[in-house]
Amino acid sequence: MTATPNRLDLPARRRRHARLIAALTTLIGACAEAAGAVYEPIAAAPPDQESVEVAILPCIQVSLTAATLLDRAHAEDDARWPAAVAWEREEARRTYAARWAVAEAQELTEEARPPGKHSVPLPTAQQFAALASASAGDEIAMLWLNDPEEAVVLLRELVASGELTADEVLDEAVDSAVLTGLLALEAVRTSADPSTAAERCLSAVPHIALAIALASADPPESK
Repeated sequence: MTATPNRLDLPARRRRHARLIAALTTLIGACAEAAGAVYEPIAAAPPDQESVEVAILPCIQVSLTAATLLDRAHAEDDARWPAAVAWEREEARRTYAARWAVAEAQELTEEARPPGKHSVPLPTAQQFAALASASAGDEIAMLWLNDPEEAVVLLRELVASGELTADEVLDEAVDSAVLTGLLALEAVRTSADPSTAAERCLSAVPHIALAIALASADPPESK
Protein backbone atom coordinates (compact mmCIF):
# COMPACT_ATOMS: atom_id res chain seq x y z
CA MET A 1 0.00 0.00 0.00
CA THR A 2 1.40 3.38 -1.02
CA ALA A 3 1.46 5.98 1.73
CA THR A 4 -0.27 9.30 1.10
CA PRO A 5 2.43 12.00 0.76
CA ASN A 6 2.81 14.79 3.29
CA ARG A 7 2.03 18.35 2.17
CA LEU A 8 5.74 19.15 2.45
CA ASP A 9 6.54 16.46 -0.12
CA LEU A 10 4.26 18.04 -2.73
CA PRO A 11 5.15 20.64 -5.37
CA ALA A 12 4.59 24.34 -4.83
CA ARG A 13 1.19 25.41 -6.07
CA ARG A 14 2.66 27.35 -9.03
CA ARG A 15 4.19 24.07 -10.23
CA ARG A 16 1.18 21.94 -9.31
CA HIS A 17 -1.01 24.25 -11.45
CA ALA A 18 1.60 25.23 -14.04
CA ARG A 19 -0.39 24.15 -17.11
CA LEU A 20 -3.50 25.93 -15.83
CA ILE A 21 -1.52 29.09 -15.08
CA ALA A 22 0.02 28.97 -18.57
CA ALA A 23 -3.42 28.50 -20.15
CA LEU A 24 -4.86 31.39 -18.14
CA THR A 25 -1.96 33.58 -19.27
CA THR A 26 -2.60 32.57 -22.87
CA LEU A 27 -6.27 33.41 -22.39
CA ILE A 28 -5.43 36.92 -21.21
CA GLY A 29 -3.38 37.46 -24.36
CA ALA A 30 -6.18 36.08 -26.51
CA CYS A 31 -8.69 38.44 -24.90
CA ALA A 32 -6.43 41.41 -25.55
CA GLU A 33 -5.76 40.35 -29.13
CA ALA A 34 -9.45 39.79 -29.81
CA ALA A 35 -10.34 43.21 -28.44
CA GLY A 36 -7.56 44.70 -30.53
CA ALA A 37 -9.22 43.32 -33.67
CA VAL A 38 -12.08 45.67 -32.84
CA TYR A 39 -10.25 48.72 -31.53
CA GLU A 40 -7.15 48.84 -33.76
CA PRO A 41 -8.99 49.34 -37.09
CA ILE A 42 -10.94 52.18 -35.49
CA ALA A 43 -7.72 53.77 -34.24
CA ALA A 44 -6.08 53.39 -37.68
CA ALA A 45 -9.01 54.87 -39.63
CA PRO A 46 -8.80 58.48 -40.87
CA PRO A 47 -10.64 60.98 -38.65
CA ASP A 48 -13.17 61.75 -41.37
CA GLN A 49 -14.08 58.08 -42.01
CA GLU A 50 -17.54 57.40 -40.62
CA SER A 51 -17.76 53.62 -41.07
CA VAL A 52 -14.93 51.32 -40.02
CA GLU A 53 -14.86 47.58 -40.66
CA VAL A 54 -13.79 45.59 -37.59
CA ALA A 55 -13.49 41.89 -36.77
CA ILE A 56 -15.74 40.52 -34.03
CA LEU A 57 -15.00 36.87 -34.83
CA PRO A 58 -11.85 36.71 -32.63
CA CYS A 59 -13.91 37.76 -29.58
CA ILE A 60 -16.44 35.03 -30.30
CA GLN A 61 -13.70 32.45 -30.83
CA VAL A 62 -12.15 33.27 -27.45
CA SER A 63 -15.57 32.95 -25.86
CA LEU A 64 -16.18 29.55 -27.44
CA THR A 65 -12.78 27.99 -26.72
CA ALA A 66 -11.86 29.34 -23.27
CA ALA A 67 -13.53 26.65 -21.15
CA THR A 68 -12.08 23.80 -23.21
CA LEU A 69 -8.60 25.35 -23.02
CA LEU A 70 -8.76 25.54 -19.22
CA ASP A 71 -10.31 22.09 -18.77
CA ARG A 72 -7.54 20.54 -20.84
CA ALA A 73 -4.85 22.37 -18.86
CA HIS A 74 -6.40 21.26 -15.56
CA ALA A 75 -6.41 17.62 -16.73
CA GLU A 76 -2.77 17.90 -17.83
CA ASP A 77 -1.78 19.23 -14.39
CA ASP A 78 -3.55 16.31 -12.72
CA ALA A 79 -1.78 13.85 -14.99
CA ARG A 80 1.63 15.40 -14.20
CA TRP A 81 1.17 15.24 -10.42
CA PRO A 82 -0.66 12.02 -9.45
CA ALA A 83 0.73 12.08 -5.91
CA ALA A 84 -0.64 15.58 -5.40
CA VAL A 85 -4.03 14.50 -6.75
CA ALA A 86 -4.09 11.56 -4.34
CA TRP A 87 -3.21 13.83 -1.40
CA GLU A 88 -5.89 16.36 -2.38
CA ARG A 89 -8.56 13.68 -2.60
CA GLU A 90 -7.59 12.23 0.76
CA GLU A 91 -7.62 15.65 2.39
CA ALA A 92 -10.97 16.46 0.77
CA ARG A 93 -12.49 13.29 2.23
CA ARG A 94 -11.09 14.13 5.66
CA THR A 95 -12.26 17.74 5.74
CA TYR A 96 -15.66 16.84 4.31
CA ALA A 97 -16.13 14.33 7.10
CA ALA A 98 -15.09 16.95 9.66
CA ARG A 99 -17.54 19.52 8.29
CA TRP A 100 -20.34 16.98 8.22
CA ALA A 101 -19.64 15.95 11.83
CA VAL A 102 -19.78 19.58 12.97
CA ALA A 103 -23.02 20.20 11.07
CA GLU A 104 -24.60 17.05 12.49
CA ALA A 105 -23.58 18.03 16.01
CA GLN A 106 -25.12 21.45 15.50
CA GLU A 107 -28.37 19.84 14.33
CA LEU A 108 -28.49 17.65 17.42
CA THR A 109 -28.21 20.66 19.72
CA GLU A 110 -31.28 22.24 18.17
CA GLU A 111 -34.67 21.00 19.27
CA ALA A 112 -36.20 21.91 15.93
CA ARG A 113 -34.67 23.58 12.92
CA PRO A 114 -37.04 26.31 11.74
CA PRO A 115 -37.32 26.81 7.99
CA GLY A 116 -35.18 29.45 6.39
CA LYS A 117 -36.37 32.75 5.03
CA HIS A 118 -39.63 32.53 3.05
CA SER A 119 -40.09 28.94 4.36
CA VAL A 120 -37.09 27.64 2.41
CA PRO A 121 -35.59 24.67 4.31
CA LEU A 122 -32.16 25.22 5.78
CA PRO A 123 -29.31 23.12 4.34
CA THR A 124 -28.93 19.62 5.74
CA ALA A 125 -25.68 18.58 7.39
CA GLN A 126 -24.64 16.82 4.19
CA GLN A 127 -25.46 19.87 2.05
CA PHE A 128 -23.64 22.17 4.45
CA ALA A 129 -20.52 19.99 4.30
CA ALA A 130 -20.56 20.07 0.50
CA LEU A 131 -21.14 23.82 0.23
CA ALA A 132 -18.76 25.09 2.91
CA SER A 133 -15.54 24.84 0.90
CA ALA A 134 -17.07 26.50 -2.17
CA SER A 135 -18.43 29.32 -0.02
CA ALA A 136 -15.03 29.84 1.58
CA GLY A 137 -13.41 29.93 -1.85
CA ASP A 138 -15.83 32.58 -3.08
CA GLU A 139 -15.10 34.69 -0.01
CA ILE A 140 -11.34 34.43 -0.42
CA ALA A 141 -11.52 35.24 -4.15
CA MET A 142 -13.55 38.40 -3.57
CA LEU A 143 -11.28 39.60 -0.77
CA TRP A 144 -8.03 38.70 -2.55
CA LEU A 145 -8.94 40.99 -5.44
CA ASN A 146 -8.84 44.07 -3.18
CA ASP A 147 -6.72 43.11 -0.18
CA PRO A 148 -4.52 39.99 -0.51
CA GLU A 149 -3.03 40.43 2.95
CA GLU A 150 -6.45 40.48 4.58
CA ALA A 151 -7.39 37.47 2.46
CA VAL A 152 -4.44 35.54 3.91
CA VAL A 153 -5.59 36.45 7.44
CA LEU A 154 -9.07 35.15 6.64
CA LEU A 155 -7.60 32.02 5.06
CA ARG A 156 -5.75 31.21 8.27
CA GLU A 157 -8.98 31.65 10.22
CA LEU A 158 -10.91 29.40 7.84
CA VAL A 159 -8.45 26.51 8.13
CA ALA A 160 -7.76 26.85 11.86
CA SER A 161 -10.51 24.39 12.85
CA GLY A 162 -9.28 21.65 10.52
CA GLU A 163 -12.54 21.53 8.58
CA LEU A 164 -10.81 23.01 5.52
CA THR A 165 -7.26 23.02 4.19
CA ALA A 166 -5.58 26.09 2.71
CA ASP A 167 -5.07 24.29 -0.60
CA GLU A 168 -8.72 23.32 -0.68
CA VAL A 169 -9.90 26.91 -0.12
CA LEU A 170 -7.40 28.36 -2.60
CA ASP A 171 -8.42 25.84 -5.26
CA GLU A 172 -12.08 26.74 -4.73
CA ALA A 173 -11.11 30.41 -4.99
CA VAL A 174 -9.36 29.70 -8.30
CA ASP A 175 -12.52 27.99 -9.58
CA SER A 176 -14.62 30.95 -8.45
CA ALA A 177 -12.41 33.47 -10.27
CA VAL A 178 -12.26 31.30 -13.40
CA LEU A 179 -16.04 30.87 -13.46
CA THR A 180 -16.58 34.63 -13.20
CA GLY A 181 -14.18 35.18 -16.09
CA LEU A 182 -15.85 32.50 -18.20
CA LEU A 183 -19.28 34.03 -17.55
CA ALA A 184 -17.96 37.37 -18.81
CA LEU A 185 -16.67 35.67 -21.94
CA GLU A 186 -19.94 33.83 -22.44
CA ALA A 187 -21.70 37.20 -22.56
CA VAL A 188 -19.56 38.08 -25.59
CA ARG A 189 -21.75 35.84 -27.74
CA THR A 190 -24.86 37.85 -26.91
CA SER A 191 -23.25 41.25 -27.54
CA ALA A 192 -25.18 43.49 -29.88
CA ASP A 193 -22.17 45.23 -31.41
CA PRO A 194 -18.39 44.70 -31.75
CA SER A 195 -17.45 47.33 -29.16
CA THR A 196 -19.59 45.67 -26.51
CA ALA A 197 -18.09 42.30 -27.40
CA ALA A 198 -14.58 43.71 -27.02
CA GLU A 199 -15.44 45.33 -23.69
CA ARG A 200 -16.88 42.10 -22.33
CA CYS A 201 -13.85 40.20 -23.56
CA LEU A 202 -11.59 42.57 -21.64
CA SER A 203 -13.82 42.51 -18.56
CA ALA A 204 -12.86 38.85 -18.09
CA VAL A 205 -9.16 39.70 -17.79
CA PRO A 206 -9.09 40.86 -14.11
CA HIS A 207 -10.81 37.66 -13.02
CA ILE A 208 -8.43 35.52 -15.07
CA ALA A 209 -5.46 37.39 -13.57
CA LEU A 210 -6.92 36.81 -10.11
CA ALA A 211 -7.17 33.08 -10.85
CA ILE A 212 -3.46 33.09 -11.77
CA ALA A 213 -2.55 34.80 -8.48
CA LEU A 214 -4.61 32.32 -6.47
CA ALA A 215 -3.26 29.30 -8.35
CA SER A 216 0.30 30.55 -7.72
CA ALA A 217 -0.19 31.34 -4.03
CA ASP A 218 1.37 28.93 -1.58
CA PRO A 219 -0.61 28.14 1.59
CA PRO A 220 0.28 30.59 4.36
CA GLU A 221 2.16 29.28 7.34
CA SER A 222 -0.02 29.00 10.40
CA LYS A 223 0.66 31.52 13.14
